[in-house]
Parts: sequence; structure tokens; C-alpha cells
Amino acid sequence: MITVERVIRVGRPRAEVVGYLEDFSRTEEWDPGTLRCVRLDDGLVRPGARWLNTSRFRGRTTELRYELVVRESDRLVFVGENRTVTALDDLRFTEQGSSTVLTYRASLRFKGLARLAAPFLRGEFEQLGDGVVTRLPAAVEAWRP
Repeated sequence: MITVERVIRVGRPRAEVVGYLEDFSRTEEWDPGTLRCVRLDDGLVRPGARWLNTSRFRGRTTELRYELVVRESDRLVFVGENRTVTALDDLRFTEQGSSTVLTYRASLRFKGLARLAAPFLRGEFEQLGDGVVTRLPAAVEAWRP
């Protein structure tokens, strides 16, 4: 398994940061690997909401179906899956004055033969984590609820 964690300060109150990030289709705006992310159901965003995320990694395009499994005032957890990987995005929020500190942890568990490649991919996933640090605060701060 590969786990990448970043601590990111966002210049918005916690409720607004959670409100922005709970809609996983917005990963197009802040995740450098995401090409497209489309909601698969309708209604309020709550546990059970689903998205189809299309990403590019190492020149290949892949799709994962994500589901929101935890939605709390200080935590969001999304689980994505396809035939080669299960991804877990765990976002935890702490309010500090008018800003929010986000602890973003992405874990990837590879399946089958893909498990053999995991040790060689860590560096590239770390780079993606660095890209999130760069892009996410600006995307959230530009958003108008």
C-alpha cells in the first residue's frame, strides 16, 4: 500500500472548505491527476453519493468509481475502486481562526499483479501530493458557494 499525506492551510472557514470538497467532482480543479470527475447520482451530497473519476497516471488513463463513505463536519472519506486498485481519500479539517488546516491522506492498495509495481510508484504519488498542496488552496479560495 502507498500512503501520501499532506497538511494544507486554506484561507476559508472549515464549513466552506468541507462544502467545497464534499463534491468530489471538483477534483478536476485541484487534483493534478484528475482529467474528469462526474457525479453518478443526484440529490444532496451525503454518504452513498457516487462519482466516476477519470485520471491520468504514467501516461495511462484509468477510471475509478468513488463513493462518499463518511461525511462529518470535520472529516470526509471517499473510497474509489477499479480492478487494479482501491483508493481511500481521508480528509480531516481543523478550524484555526478564519482559516482551515486540512490533513489530506490518500492511500492506494493495489490488487493482483499491480501490487508488484507499488514500491516503484511511491515517488510519483508523492509528486501528485505536492501538486494537491499547490492547487487545492487556490481552488477552494476561488470558489463561491
